[in-house]
Amino acid sequence: MKIGFRSEQGPSDRGGAPNSGGWRRWRLGPLVEGDIRHALRGGFGGGRVPRGNVRAAILLLLSEQPRNGYQIMEEISQRSKGVWRPSPGSVYPALQLLEDEGMVRTEETDGQRLLTLTAAGLAHTSEHRGEFGSPWDDVSGAIGDDIHELFALMRQTAGALVQVVHTGDQAQVGRAAHLLRETKHGLYRILAEDEAADADSPGR
Repeated sequence: MKIGFRSEQGPSDRGGAPNSGGWRRWRLGPLVEGDIRHALRGGFGGGRVPRGNVRAAILLLLSEQPRNGYQIMEEISQRSKGVWRPSPGSVYPALQLLEDEGMVRTEETDGQRLLTLTAAGLAHTSEHRGEFGSPWDDVSGAIGDDIHELFALMRQTAGALVQVVHTGDQAQVGRAAHLLRETKHGLYRILAEDEAADADSPGR
């Protein structure tokens, strides 16, 4: 599993109030959760997670307030509890199509280029709101509470890892790497034990 990090400048880097030597907030990149979502789409526990309705999600979110493409992806991810974060390759073509259809336009607000619904887009969204339902809940509800817990634990563990990477010394980073290797091996052992149990069960 690959891990990607993205750094974001803190207040002292932007000329804001100084703190202890300045800080840089690190966010986990999309690769880790992307790998998990890819596994979910391939089937988790024998089931499949449906792909979300990107078009409906965009229209519903823009009916609440103007947003840019990144904000749309982030909001969908939050509302689906991290299960569904559509890729730029699905969001931006959908936005372009909606713009071509005259339902979305781009406007500049406080120096930001944001997407908003046109009158036609608002009318369409209002007319079809019942059909759209809640796309993020549909995806999130397709998996059990145990998988939601795995997502939460994954994010919490990633947050702890970021702290070690940011503040730990060489010895601490080494211990963290050892712990992660042991955890990875432990997870594979769980799968191996289940496969062995299935092979030994009667009738197999």
